Amino acid sequence: MNPFEMVIGIVLIVTIGSIIRAKYGVHSGFRGRRGHDGPEFVPHDDAETKALKAEIRALKERIQVLERIATDSNRAASLDEEIEKLRDRSLP
Repeated sequence: MNPFEMVIGIVLIVTIGSIIRAKYGVHSGFRGRRGHDGPEFVPHDDAETKALKAEIRALKERIQVLERIATDSNRAASLDEEIEKLRDRSLP
């Protein structure tokens, strides 16, 4: 590799690194300290945290029910029949 190719390679590597850093919003600040251009971390209030935890708990319960329905073969067959009965009732 001659010196000209090495210079081109270094410039190419630095350019690609700069593009990746810009894409992810990382910049070099004063004395090389790095930061993120995104919003500052703001701790959420307790009410929002409790609401999110309750929502996650409800979603986990739903997933458990769906897993139970999917794995219980006898229940799945009767569930299909119940769904079909409900469809028949709703049709005019």
